[in-house]
Amino acid sequence: MTTAEQELSMIDEATFAKASEAGRRTLARGPLATSARHDAGRIHVELDNGCAFEFPVALAEGLAGAASSDLETIEISAAGLGLYWPRLDADLYVPALVRGVLGTRHWMGQIGALGGRSATPAKADAARANGKLGGRPRKPRASEAA
Repeated sequence: MTTAEQELSMIDEATFAKASEAGRRTLARGPLATSARHDAGRIHVELDNGCAFEFPVALAEGLAGAASSDLETIEISAAGLGLYWPRLDADLYVPALVRGVLGTRHWMGQIGALGGRSATPAKADAARANGKLGGRPRKPRASEAA
């Protein structure tokens, strides 16, 4: 018996039935991708409910920094729950993408940190004005707030 066969034999019928039911519920809940394409640095996804959405390649884990030619082939996987880029061996989960999640928790933290470091003229002006007032206001202590 191969290792894969041994691992499969470890799954009992109840566990298999439970996982199968969870999969059916996920598919029924959707949304499911029906098509996807790369265009001008963005991925455009059509959904089975008639909606569509786009996201920038530069923000998606596994796609950021990829050559345009590597982004052209997109496969719909897992009955519409996934998008797969074979040249990059990158997968993204459609329900998470619809919620704005473009990668793992760590990846999303890195994206958020980039936004927090943005140096815009408005942010610089606000920081200067705040500094003239003595800096960031202190949070009141619990005893002072009462």
